[in-house]
Amino acid sequence: MKADVIQRATGSGDPRCRPSAAKAWLKAIELTSRIEAEPQRLFADVVEEWAKRQPGRPAFCSDRQSFTYGELSARISQYARWARELGVRTGCTVCLLMPNRPDYVACWLGISSVGGTVALINTRLVGQSLAHCIDVACADHVVLAADCVDAFETARPHLDRVPQIWRLGPGSAGADLDAALAAAGPRPLSSAERGDVTIDGRALLIYTSGTTGLPKAVNVSHRRILSWGGWFAGLTDASVHDRLYDCLPLHHSVGGVVAPCSMLRAGGSVVIAEKFSAEDFWDDIMYFDCTIFQYIGELCRYLLNAPASGLEVVHGLRLAVGNGLRGDIWEAFAKRFAIPQILEFYAATEGNFSLFNFEGKPGAIGRIPPLLAHRFPASIVKVDAERGSPVRGDDGLCIACTHGEVGEAIGRIGTADRGGGPFEGYTDPAETEKKILRDVFAEGDAWFRTGDLMLRDEQGYFHFVDRIGETFRWKGENVATSEVNDAIRDCPGVLDASTYGVAVPGADGRAGMAALVVDQGFDFEIFAELLSRRLPVYALPIFVRLCRALDATETFKQKKQRLIREGFDPSVVGDPLFLRDPATGDYRPIDRAVYARIVEGGIRF
Repeated sequence: MKADVIQRATGSGDPRCRPSAAKAWLKAIELTSRIEAEPQRLFADVVEEWAKRQPGRPAFCSDRQSFTYGELSARISQYARWARELGVRTGCTVCLLMPNRPDYVACWLGISSVGGTVALINTRLVGQSLAHCIDVACADHVVLAADCVDAFETARPHLDRVPQIWRLGPGSAGADLDAALAAAGPRPLSSAERGDVTIDGRALLIYTSGTTGLPKAVNVSHRRILSWGGWFAGLTDASVHDRLYDCLPLHHSVGGVVAPCSMLRAGGSVVIAEKFSAEDFWDDIMYFDCTIFQYIGELCRYLLNAPASGLEVVHGLRLAVGNGLRGDIWEAFAKRFAIPQILEFYAATEGNFSLFNFEGKPGAIGRIPPLLAHRFPASIVKVDAERGSPVRGDDGLCIACTHGEVGEAIGRIGTADRGGGPFEGYTDPAETEKKILRDVFAEGDAWFRTGDLMLRDEQGYFHFVDRIGETFRWKGENVATSEVNDAIRDCPGVLDASTYGVAVPGADGRAGMAALVVDQGFDFEIFAELLSRRLPVYALPIFVRLCRALDATETFKQKKQRLIREGFDPSVVGDPLFLRDPATGDYRPIDRAVYARIVEGGIRF
């Protein structure tokens, strides 16, 4: 336990209070109202403004590295000057491959402030998946932390071309970025030096697997970063006195942009953890005096399953904000850990609308209040469950779902002042077009397809039901079945494969399962070894079913609904079933006794 935690725990007061919903919405509107009027004011400018007002106040804290606002502004300037001197400008892309640390945010804020686009790369990727993400970014440079050099080397043979490598930390790979930054200097760039970079410019590429295929790179403008920061600063009622605990991956939109930018927008502090640990969580919350923490639903379940801690009810947290908190554990989580307020929200990295459950209705992902309905129109339309396509009426238009009816959530594409949010799309125009639904409720209109099945209750609250199509969510990550399937089919002895997600009692999301057709050359040991080198851990199949043949449509699309329904229950499935051992990674047979242990929670993933 960290020093002085117990003393601080017993002596802390409880100044926590919950702001009214109206106050929070109005504050969010106020903090985002200036964005369009000041097109050359970027988020780096927000940090610099706070640095002038409170240079000594902590901006980022962590076990290994911390920045005051003055130090953060100087670090951002170093990255900006280095990038400018390197020739990085609008149209240039720099990939960032770095574990969670305060320098991560400083890096992308600095490079993007001179017009460069920073691609935030998942540090858990290896081999072809990692190479794909670097290739689609058309990267000119890669900022590579010493911790990630080995992972990058697995991708090098698969790259279309190898960008210039800039290494942070010890080692021999690439050029020494530490030295280059030291030489760049910490003085902020003048407007003339920065050039004509506006809120319309692309600041980031953030990857999402969407519904099919390898990860897609989502365009994120400076406007969206400012908007995300302002909305969440307002809705969380953040102030200079808040400290937010962020243990989510910084390469994701929530962990890396929403969480830190909401606090920096308000002049508060962000505590960066390298990764989530249920064992260290409450020690960290107390040690760093956190008042807010950013969650995903699975994190909450992990904390509920952890042994009781003497610190879990004497902390200073006033708010938990995040997404994916299941209705069946919501109240137990809030009660056990004495969380005064839970702010559940729904958003997609590429999405054009968000939902906020400010009132704390358990199980709901939020609603759009009446005063904002004209700015962010959202609807739910009927879909064909098998085809995943919208159902249209005799007039050719889509059919809106009634209260309590499940369909796909969509958001109208437009501008906030004209009804609808912008959809910035992906680097691939064809993938962008796939996410647009046209002629929805009127000829010529356009709506963003979330790919999420939802229902709306009579009070206007949206409830998440499931994902449409090929993607399922596991361990807080979207898993594209086509990517997993491609890796499986490259394994010796595999003749055919079908990958899908199955529900596991007591677990969030869906676990990966693969139905395989194999010959005598198939070997589970080789299968497991090859996949571990090809796929990130969260994408490895938990269950395997060996089939004689796989059903397909006449257009050769795999029929998965029956496989999904049958799952991994040996009393239902006549084919041999196997489980990936959580400890060894080996695949073991599933019989009724093993199945019972999984259902009862005796085997955890």
